[in-house]
Amino acid sequence: MNVTEKTYLDAYSQTIGNQIKGLLTRFDFSEDNGQFEYLIKASAVYSSNIEGNSVDLNSYMNYELSQTNSKPGKEIEEIENLIAAYGFAQQNRLTEANLLHCHKMFSATFLIKSKRGAYRIEPVGVFGKTGMAYLAVEPEFIGKGMETFFNGVAELIATPLTTEEVFYFAALLHLRFAHIHPFRDGNGRAARLLEKWFLAEKLGEHLWKIPSEQYYKEHQPEYYATIHLGVNFYELDYDKCIDFLVMLPNCLR
Repeated sequence: MNVTEKTYLDAYSQTIGNQIKGLLTRFDFSEDNGQFEYLIKASAVYSSNIEGNSVDLNSYMNYELSQTNSKPGKEIEEIENLIAAYGFAQQNRLTEANLLHCHKMFSATFLIKSKRGAYRIEPVGVFGKTGMAYLAVEPEFIGKGMETFFNGVAELIATPLTTEEVFYFAALLHLRFAHIHPFRDGNGRAARLLEKWFLAEKLGEHLWKIPSEQYYKEHQPEYYATIHLGVNFYELDYDKCIDFLVMLPNCLR
């Protein structure tokens, strides 16, 4: 599926798209002292939690307040690396090279150096409690696949879009990236960062403040269930994608 397709836009609009402007109007984007920085840290914590990091937001903020000089544990370091990647994204355009740089930044605690900021060269599956839940595309097709993907991203960035369309495509980018699964590890973190990066690129930096990562964490079973559209890359059924796409605007409620 090409990420520029509007195949499901009408169904999306009828389900939630036509409500997005109202949800944004009611959402609190007020700029309190230090709030923006706090919300970016919260985004990184919740995104890390989805991947199994056990340090919750309260624990992380208390760690920061303690001003300890001791070396942070691996899970704290993992969060701090992701915060740094979010910071880089806020200062740079959304491109393939910049996303790869972000991956290199935030994967330092869980990938060897040669795997950071580089597409995988091995087969990868997603495993659940009962075994393999999803088999991603073969590594030899990733380079071309990501070239097509980011050509689509560039086209969307250059094209005037309505607010509804921006949210639709942001979630679709998240979904398609997760299905390609281009990295050895860190795909979920990258997909969630990419989604918010696209929103901010199109609608303004205040969109970094929306609690999408928190919403996905608090609705994690639904997040995993709706992202699962097939047992492998070649059997994905995007006719079932609406349930996933609506999760992003629902975080504004």
